[in-house]
Amino acid sequence: MIDRRLLTHFDWVTLTATAGLVITGLFSIYSATHLHMPSIYKKELYWVAIGSVVLVASFVVNYSLFERYAYFAYGASIMLLIAVFIIGTSSGGARRWISLGFLSIQPSEFAKLALIITLARHLSGKVIPKKGHSAKGLLVPGALLILPFLLIAKQPDLGTAIILWMIFWSMMLVVKIRLRTIAAFMLIFGAIAPLGWKMLKGYQKARLTSFIDPGKDPLGSGYHVLQSKIAIGSGGFFGKGFLQGTQGKLQFLPEHHTDFIFATFAEEWGFFGSLIVLGLFLTLVLSGLNTAINAKDRFGFLLALGVTSMFFWHSVINLGMVAGVLPVVGVPLPFISYGGSFLATSMIAAGLLINVRMRGFIF
Repeated sequence: MIDRRLLTHFDWVTLTATAGLVITGLFSIYSATHLHMPSIYKKELYWVAIGSVVLVASFVVNYSLFERYAYFAYGASIMLLIAVFIIGTSSGGARRWISLGFLSIQPSEFAKLALIITLARHLSGKVIPKKGHSAKGLLVPGALLILPFLLIAKQPDLGTAIILWMIFWSMMLVVKIRLRTIAAFMLIFGAIAPLGWKMLKGYQKARLTSFIDPGKDPLGSGYHVLQSKIAIGSGGFFGKGFLQGTQGKLQFLPEHHTDFIFATFAEEWGFFGSLIVLGLFLTLVLSGLNTAINAKDRFGFLLALGVTSMFFWHSVINLGMVAGVLPVVGVPLPFISYGGSFLATSMIAAGLLINVRMRGFIF
């Protein structure tokens, strides 16, 4: 049972923004798949039901329980990431999923939450030096990042690996790092960048460079971005109308129900509809930051901060991809892109924000 005092401080803003984005996703996925892949939106309905259950579960239980079992969750996520290479299934040249028969899960999605919770647990128990953490203070947090980062990059799943990286630095910079330590890391990363570039696969390199001038390879690496721009631009101010889009329906736009679903939405709902969706994401992020600021303890602050940074970077990178201002790295849009594990993870994350917000007023 939930204390009645908690209900008086229930985070309706986060819940409303989440519900609005989930409903938008359902309409968009239906529009994108009902003609050629009707099973997709039916699966999405199942995942919305599962996501709703885990969302409620994630705010009913006191978030201190997540702090208590943080390292267990981290260990479980690492085991699942390793299991992907042993019993995982492949698709499109990547091995990212584990089949449970009636559904498949993507362990890399749950690894994001496990990293956030574990970093929050570790950092909340450490005294921050007045000048900030030195390189030595980053050893343990860095170790917590590098293991799932490498396992996910090996799958390969560059997009999720980048999100882990961005979440880590978002949390660490807020916790505070010495300026000379930041400068040293920037020099090191700059020095090893060429090695990282050589380790990328050919199609990954092409995607990273195609956003500069997609017209150089309009039928290859630049195709996604060009078709996405056409879809967004053709929507005009009010859009073509629900189910009236052509780029996705006629299958000109690849991945129109996953990574590029915002282009499908913008074509049908136009600039006006896009502004509403952007407003919902902005509301979610600002509400998350407000939750972090008002958290009653350090763990709650870091947990809300990590979750909010996850939503922020997912949204910014995905929208930058579909607009052609960032490289295509395979990052989906929270609550809207198709993907069962991703939807469930996003709804758990929203539930955690509600959890921290409610209990921030009970001392």
